[in-house]
Amino acid sequence: MFFRLAADLTVILHLIFILFVLFGGLLCLHHLRWAWLHLSTMSWGIWVEWANRQCPLTPIENHFRHMASGQGYPGGFIEQYLLPLIYPGELTSAIRWLLGALVLATNMAIYLYVFKKRRKSSSPVDEDET
Repeated sequence: MFFRLAADLTVILHLIFILFVLFGGLLCLHHLRWAWLHLSTMSWGIWVEWANRQCPLTPIENHFRHMASGQGYPGGFIEQYLLPLIYPGELTSAIRWLLGALVLATNMAIYLYVFKKRRKSSSPVDEDET
């Protein structure tokens, strides 16, 4: 039971990491300090896709799944809904490049929005408008 829970928690952590890679730049609306953490994780995510590498969370999850084999009920929410999002069946090289480009394009748009919003909020108000 413990290993199945550990595997499921690893999948959830993996999904949170993926969401942070995709949308973490939005945290810069709160504080620009998030950019350093996000840009490094975003770079890692793009590199993993484009270099055809494996995220370290995958073997950790596989280890826990192996240790939990035979425990609990087969299938569940994690296997049904989250695993196909994280591990698509036909992950070809072209799809990996497309995913990396999607991460890059999404974050370019997010950072453009963040910087426009921050610049707009920091610009002084015209004296005529007050």
